[in-house]
Amino acid sequence: MSDLRLVLARHGQTQSNIDRVLDTLLPGPPLTELGRAQASALGRELAEGAEGTVTGLYHSPARRAAETAGLVAEHVGVTPVEVSGVHEVQVGDLEGRNDEPAIGEFRRVVERWQTGELDVAHPGGETGRDLLARYLPVVADLRDRHPDGGTIVLVSHGAALRLAAVELVERVGTPPLDEEHVANCGRIVLRPRGSGWELVAWRSAVPGGLPATDDPTG
Repeated sequence: MSDLRLVLARHGQTQSNIDRVLDTLLPGPPLTELGRAQASALGRELAEGAEGTVTGLYHSPARRAAETAGLVAEHVGVTPVEVSGVHEVQVGDLEGRNDEPAIGEFRRVVERWQTGELDVAHPGGETGRDLLARYLPVVADLRDRHPDGGTIVLVSHGAALRLAAVELVERVGTPPLDEEHVANCGRIVLRPRGSGWELVAWRSAVPGGLPATDDPTG
């Protein structure tokens, strides 16, 4: 079995997370001061070998993901690289809203994806199948880039990385729906199993014991 590890890490906190705004368009907002602290805490944990030796560090084109990866890089000593296709699910007509009907609709769609209804779309936005069609090839490419193993970290977004992780491990060993939320700078750790992946850890909490934000997406 390969000693490769894939760490799907969520970015640090943004003001949109605090305000519970459905904010998915690129480039998006920067990190808050707490978000920067969360990213540094993630970097320290990874530098201490929490998931093995980091040999690759990648991030989505979103500003919050790039800033998170940059702060992680200061601790792990690996240059971050931007990759396309792993940005947050696009919510279409719900973009910019933080009212309860919009958040409720977003959550209902994501829950349906997680039970296999991947052709359901956010109003005017993406389906789960759309998201996976752009996200999963990136993961496959990163696996090919690191044939000698090590730990590769991909800084991405809450709804996107959760759905991708569930799909990659074919729903084996993933948490129940009510436990699947991944807080800012939380992470999901996978390792190869045959042509697919298996779940190593679902570390949904903010690293370093820092505060969490109750936000719907990002």
